[in-house]
Formats: sequence, structure tokens, C-alpha cells
Amino acid sequence: MTIYLDVVLIENLIMNYIILYATGIILKNKIKPLRVTLASLLGAIYSIVAYTDILEIYSSLILKIILSIIIVYIAYNPQNVKQLWKQILIFYMTSFVFGGAAFALIYIVKPQEIFMKNGLFLGTYPLKTILIGSLLAFFLIITSFKIVKTKISKKDMFCTVRVKLNNKIIETQVMIDTGNLLKEPITNTPVIVLEHTLLFEIVPKEILNNLENILGGDFSKIPDNIKNEYISKLKLIPFSSLGKQNGMLLGLRPDYIVIVNEENEKKIENVIIGIYNKSLTKRGEYRGLIGVELL
Repeated sequence: MTIYLDVVLIENLIMNYIILYATGIILKNKIKPLRVTLASLLGAIYSIVAYTDILEIYSSLILKIILSIIIVYIAYNPQNVKQLWKQILIFYMTSFVFGGAAFALIYIVKPQEIFMKNGLFLGTYPLKTILIGSLLAFFLIITSFKIVKTKISKKDMFCTVRVKLNNKIIETQVMIDTGNLLKEPITNTPVIVLEHTLLFEIVPKEILNNLENILGGDFSKIPDNIKNEYISKLKLIPFSSLGKQNGMLLGLRPDYIVIVNEENEKKIENVIIGIYNKSLTKRGEYRGLIGVELL
């Protein structure tokens, strides 16, 4: 069987380019076609060296690792060692998926003549087979990473919170908000934000229906017995958000809250509930916000 080196070079150049391109998309790196092409060409030249046995050290593991580092460095010009190793890791993972796709395609196509030499698959399959396999692996990798990333993100974004007040307990899902740095200014107590409708089971409706009046210092609509019981528990929480630089929330100290995250439970007594008088989402995916500090 006749093997043409120019075909081997082109095939490996295409494969390397697609692998590096997919790696760049996964890492969200800025992709420069010229740098990726040069890196791909270096890998393709190595394939020719491996096939022709020009150098006896082609099979050295250390050489392969060094070559991978050089290829990734040329393609993405990492700014530090940590970034470099992350790029190399994703590069190898992507390469393994491409290799699996190539094996599968070769099994399906079943070319009449195929053999392996020095780690290279060579055969009579047409160039379009390589292109189809590369594109198939490309979409498989990108889709898989998006699915995994979405599931991980959703898992990390939410947790369950139980609130106890007046010997009653409510439970809801809250979003972990890295921007939630709210604290009660006098005691520096962290604040968890909950929708006011969620609290009707544990807080008198007279308070929840008159949040704006209470924030303005008007307790005229609050019965004396409720006012006397809750006035020492109420706090004023200043906050800033997009569209509202000088906002104010009414706060309430519960008996305690329990944070349930990944089957672990954490009880916190030193916390304040910030009562939000609107809905946080249209569909009710979550009904509160909790800061990372409380976790």
C-alpha cells in the first residue's frame, strides 16, 4: 500500500487545527488562526517524523509532553504556568475524544487497507472521512462540555434554606449570590434575602403588608400587641443594586436558619432576614438570595 506523506501531513494538520480550535472554545480563549495553524503544523510535522523514523526519539514520552507544551504555548500564549497546565489538560482531553471518534468512524467505514505505525493510523480511507470524523468529534466535545457546565453551574448556584421563627419552620430554595454582601450595619450581621410572600406562615401579615410604612416609621396600621412583640426584632438594612443606589430593606432576626447544601446541613443563629416585597423571579425558580459568606 502506498502512503503519501503530503496526505499524512494535511490530514494531521486538519485534525490538529480542529482539536486546538475546540480546546480554545472550551477554554474561552481568544483564537488566533495564524498561531493555531503554526501549532497544528508543528504537530503534523511530528507525525511525519514519527512515520518515517527520521529520529529515534520520536516515541519518547518526555518528548511528547514537551511537544504538547510547545504546541499549546504557540497556539494560546498562556500568561502563567497555571493557565498553561489548564490548557494542556483540556488539550489532552479533547484529543482523547477525537481519538475515540476516529476509532468509531474507522470501525464503521472499514477501509480495506489500514494499519498503525508509530502511533499513526494509516489507510486508504478518503480525506472526507477525516473531515467528517473531526467535525463529529468537535460537536460532540462542545455539546458535552456545555451540558456538563450547565449541570455543574445549576448545582452550585442553588441550595435549600430552612428558617425557624415563632416555633414555625419554612423551607425554600435560594440562589447563592456572590454579590450578596449585605450586612446589618450596626452589628455587622450577615443578611439573607427572602420574598415577603414566603414569610406569611411565620410573620404576622400586618407587618408583611405594611413594609413600606414601617420603613418610613409609620406603625399606625400595626396593632399594639404585634408592634410591641416585633419592634425589637426589626432591623433596617441599607442596600445598593442596579437601578436603586440607596434602597432599604426591613430586616427580621429569626431563631435560626439551616442551610442544606450537597446533603450537608449548617445551622446559623447569627443571621438576619431581609424581607423583599417583590418576586425575585418570574417562574419562582428560587425565592431568596444568600451570600457566599454564610456557606
